[in-house]
Amino acid sequence: MSKKIRIVLTGGGSGGHIYPLLAVAEDIRNWANDYKKDVEITYMGPKDNHSLIFVQKGFDISHIVSGKIRRYFSFQNFLDIPKLFIGFFDALIKLYFIMPDAVFSKGGTGAFPVVLAASFYRIPIIIHESDARPGLTNLVSSYFAKKIFVSFPSVTKYFNPNKTEVTGTPVREELLQNRTTKEAAREMIGFASSSPLIFIYGGSQGSKRINNIILENLKDLLEISQIIHQTGELNFNEVQKISNAILLETPFDNRYEVVPYLTDDLRSVFDACDLVIGRAGSATIFEIAAFGKASILIPLKESANDHQKENAYAFAQNGASIILEEDNLFSQIFMNEIKKIILNENIRIKMENSAKQFFMPDATDKISEGILKIALKKDK
Repeated sequence: MSKKIRIVLTGGGSGGHIYPLLAVAEDIRNWANDYKKDVEITYMGPKDNHSLIFVQKGFDISHIVSGKIRRYFSFQNFLDIPKLFIGFFDALIKLYFIMPDAVFSKGGTGAFPVVLAASFYRIPIIIHESDARPGLTNLVSSYFAKKIFVSFPSVTKYFNPNKTEVTGTPVREELLQNRTTKEAAREMIGFASSSPLIFIYGGSQGSKRINNIILENLKDLLEISQIIHQTGELNFNEVQKISNAILLETPFDNRYEVVPYLTDDLRSVFDACDLVIGRAGSATIFEIAAFGKASILIPLKESANDHQKENAYAFAQNGASIILEEDNLFSQIFMNEIKKIILNENIRIKMENSAKQFFMPDATDKISEGILKIALKKDK
């Protein structure tokens, strides 16, 4: 009987790190089931709400202490540096008892101690950089990595070209299965087919700035469209309270739905909508591309190394999206760009086609195959 293959996944801090990891984990598990292989997959990273999804999907998890190192001076660094050392020794102990055949890192908070511990044991390391400008964790981790996968062609210049492959960002298979028509999706989620539908996609952590610009223009937006507004868990109560007051002043209150965070209905909402408005994390961009939707991206101004701005412009360069930077996020400009898309079918269709061309449907397969190839080679 063949030896059990053990793979550790690491990365975290946001849904943008966790969901691509989950997509890869599920793909490897499917491969193991198809070929009757014994594979053990463990997520190792910081303890947060995002990591718990691995438990829900039937994977093992192992939490470690983690800290964040910023590229700028911050007193918070003095608190986080000791956490990195604690996390490193924590990962050393936990990896010793697992001794995986490969470690796959998405970067982000909590990944570096695991990568460093894996390099100490000479465990093969594979990394994936989702953004158009690499994060500090992946830049350092790349020196230990046997293979480097990246989402954007422009980011290859930061890494060893002999180890680097452009794959795009993995999108969860459950999002891409059982797709339906726009009309059927509208019926499923309770929205009319006669009016354009805008999806406000704040991501797992939401976006206060996007929430505010929507609320400022809510009455005008509802005159021309329907809206599904994902606020993020932390902002939901505040947005719901303010929007309820605004809806009392409009006859179109049935055109608006506010939710904290979408999980099961996310596929139907993507199928149903005409326009997505959101941040410019890599996971968000590749989900928009997977569904072929027109979009307005508002990069997070405070994103590390300005990577969201880089992501947004890389996606928009072929006409897939309109970029509104936070410094230019004024109501008149915002409304004009929305009207230009939802009231002009030709523009919207061109954007949709450009988005579809950007998507790389085999990202998950390529990354999974790369991890397994390295893990199986070590097994020999």
